[in-house]
Amino acid sequence: MLLENKTALITGGSRGIGRALCDVFAREGADVAFCYASNEEAAQETVQLIEGHGRRAVAVQADVGDRDASLRMVEAVTGELGRIDIAVLNAGINRGSLFLRMPDRDWDDIMRVNVGGLYNVGKPVFQQMMRQRGGVFLSISSISAIRTAPAGVPYAVSKAAAIGFIKSIAREGGRLGIRANAIAVGVVETDLAHTIPEHFLQLYQDWCAMGRLGAADETAELAAFLVSDRNSYMTGEVVVQDGGVVV
Repeated sequence: MLLENKTALITGGSRGIGRALCDVFAREGADVAFCYASNEEAAQETVQLIEGHGRRAVAVQADVGDRDASLRMVEAVTGELGRIDIAVLNAGINRGSLFLRMPDRDWDDIMRVNVGGLYNVGKPVFQQMMRQRGGVFLSISSISAIRTAPAGVPYAVSKAAAIGFIKSIAREGGRLGIRANAIAVGVVETDLAHTIPEHFLQLYQDWCAMGRLGAADETAELAAFLVSDRNSYMTGEVVVQDGGVVV
């Protein structure tokens, strides 16, 4: 198994890519902690997936945009599992507004969660990994950070920030045994995809060599390899997984 005897923290684990990450990581041998915003029923479904693989599951309700809540979450996970070997910064939100008509609150909300969460969760986890002299970060970014994809201005900006965060963490953590990489995903068939107008989704599939949206488990399978010890000499990199989009 790729992740045997590892412990993982995944933000936004109650649905979509986050749930797929929890499922695949547990299948590959990791004990998995995850946070969720509010849907306790969905969180318990994820717990059942993890435990179904015979692994320990820890679910923590926390808003990654809240610094104090994020710190409490990291402390709770470390106390329960003993250490954090892998941290996947996956939690994110989007709004469907065009930039010209976007309410200020849409920008503020996306930056608070998508960018603020990088710091709020990333810093205490980085400190923990420094103490244990090792660990792996993975950020779930987006092709909208590097291409002209129809995902919205604040979302694209926030996902570009995720790439900058990963590259900087890779630089600071490399001599301490900490690796950090990102996946720039295309449009994946999740609730978040439905914040994109339907005609843009059709355009995306026209641009995509494979002619379809991605699946959450496809991203999770790639993620499991990227955070594993078999990928020990890659850090500071962005892997694009978009089905062959040319725009």
